[in-house]
Amino acid sequence: MLKHLSTEERRTLANRAALKRKNPGKIRLSVFRSGRHIEIQAIDDVKGHTICAASSKEKDFKGKGWNTAGAELVGKAFAERAVKANIADNCYFDRGGYRYHGRVKALCEAIRAGGVRI
Repeated sequence: MLKHLSTEERRTLANRAALKRKNPGKIRLSVFRSGRHIEIQAIDDVKGHTICAASSKEKDFKGKGWNTAGAELVGKAFAERAVKANIADNCYFDRGGYRYHGRVKALCEAIRAGGVRI
């Protein structure tokens, strides 16, 4: 069925499906990490739309998203937006296929420090 996907892509899909089964009706905080940038968005899977997002590609973070300090800045900005959108108590963290280490861990901890319960 999923033979055309790589091992990493299959792991990402399996992880996301398991999280959706365990957390029905909650907002998913999805992370994307590349070599230069890190992005996070809050997705309502029931309605199928993005509620709020933050990225190191924004003008405020120009050249700061490639390390853990930049990930912390993005996490703080996202936490402020999530609190304003009133989703601070009803969400879960979807790290995709990325390990909970380095920039992903720094991002998650900054979001928690900003007042969002994950």
